[in-house]
Amino acid sequence: MIRVRLMLLAAVASCWGVVALAEERLALVIGNSAYGAVSVLDNPVRDARLMAETLEGLGFDVTLAADAKQIEMKRAIAQFGRKLRNAGEDATGLFYYAGHGVQSFGSNYLLPVDVALSDAADLDLMAIEAQSVLRQMASARNRTNIVILDACRNNPFETVADLNQSGLAEMKAPTGTFLAYATAPGDVALDGEGENSPFTEALAREITVPGAPVEQVFKQVRRAVLEQSGGKQTPWDTSSLVSDFTFAAAAPQAAMTAAELEEAQIWASIQESRDAMQIMLYLRGYGEGRFADEARALLAELVQEELQASQPVAEAPPAPAPVQDAESAMFQAAQGDGSKAAYEAYLMAYPEGQFAEMAAAEVAALAAGAGQDPAAGGEAPATAPELAAEQAPEPVSEAGPVTYASPLHVGVPEISGLTLAEAVTRSPAFPPIEGLPDSYWKDQSCSNCHQWTRERLCTQGNTYLSLNMQRSLGKQHPFGGALKQVLKSWAAGGCQ
Repeated sequence: MIRVRLMLLAAVASCWGVVALAEERLALVIGNSAYGAVSVLDNPVRDARLMAETLEGLGFDVTLAADAKQIEMKRAIAQFGRKLRNAGEDATGLFYYAGHGVQSFGSNYLLPVDVALSDAADLDLMAIEAQSVLRQMASARNRTNIVILDACRNNPFETVADLNQSGLAEMKAPTGTFLAYATAPGDVALDGEGENSPFTEALAREITVPGAPVEQVFKQVRRAVLEQSGGKQTPWDTSSLVSDFTFAAAAPQAAMTAAELEEAQIWASIQESRDAMQIMLYLRGYGEGRFADEARALLAELVQEELQASQPVAEAPPAPAPVQDAESAMFQAAQGDGSKAAYEAYLMAYPEGQFAEMAAAEVAALAAGAGQDPAAGGEAPATAPELAAEQAPEPVSEAGPVTYASPLHVGVPEISGLTLAEAVTRSPAFPPIEGLPDSYWKDQSCSNCHQWTRERLCTQGNTYLSLNMQRSLGKQHPFGGALKQVLKSWAAGGCQ
């Protein structure tokens, strides 16, 4: 089913993408599984075939080599170099390899299926140096080259002296080259329990997204593999590109800018979580965005569910009469609840809504009353200190790069010295949003409220890298703006 869906996506993309792509596209795809003298791998040949089919749908002239011996790999690489040189400077070259790969003395080697090695000194005689592929591509002096290595699945030569290093070494990319690895330098990638490796499965899906820049494609691949592997595998890339490149051109009159694509990806993640707090944060950053109406409708639905769940069964009112839209439903729910928090939730979702004046009047009346909030059952909590929009958040000290396991050096005593993993288990000192009912936040950890995992924290940190979300860094937060700044710094470093 995965392969059928990806082929359909590639076919749809090609309907509007290939016609608009004037440059010649050449690809050499190699997948080695049936090794003779070292461990057999299940997925590389299937991975190579999936990539070849997907790339052909995107306008690439693909040469596929499966279970290739050394002489066959060398011949295919040489022919690929000649074709690329003859294609001209506007051509795009792509090399993909799946199979065993090792490093020795800082150089990477791709292993043919007939490799047999008893001494590390013979490696360059028995294998294919990855740098030779880069030399062939660089000799064409074309504008864009892409090299993708889904290798380093394990070290097949652990018993050979001087070949006990794991993973691949990071290579220098010649100008105009994008280098992508299935995992970080020195780490081991997963072969996968299904028909394809996690890296190639995600890659074949993401390259069919219309209008997605190559950098965005591999960022999405990294997120998908991190989530699927539980943080055990982090795809890596390095770039010296000087031109823009997309695998699938955007649909006519429907091109998405990088900001629009980023918003779409953020909203897809939030929509799947059905987290009311995340939806409110999205509306703060994208109140006029393309998914704002959808976000408000979902928020109204979640608020309605929460209000109905909080009412005693014996006193449950009759079902309300049908309303015309999500805004009316949310305001009607606020009226039924009668609390300050319910009206404020409506105002957050619809600050210029048709019932905004009435909701604001109710909030003012409740605030000016006897200091009671029906939802809280007692004294309304004091307003939490809020940062001015122009006020900078608490500084993060320059004590080295922020990692998931390193202590935080911030000016907030409640979390200073803790790791990110520990910080999100602490309880907030006041409601994250003024007037939020106690049941949402009191005696709850940040992790319970947001269902934080390492991957979700990384996704949230990446939202702070967006220009559209910069202003949210200075907004009220139970641990001040420092935690948001930490998440932003962590995401900027690749969520290590």
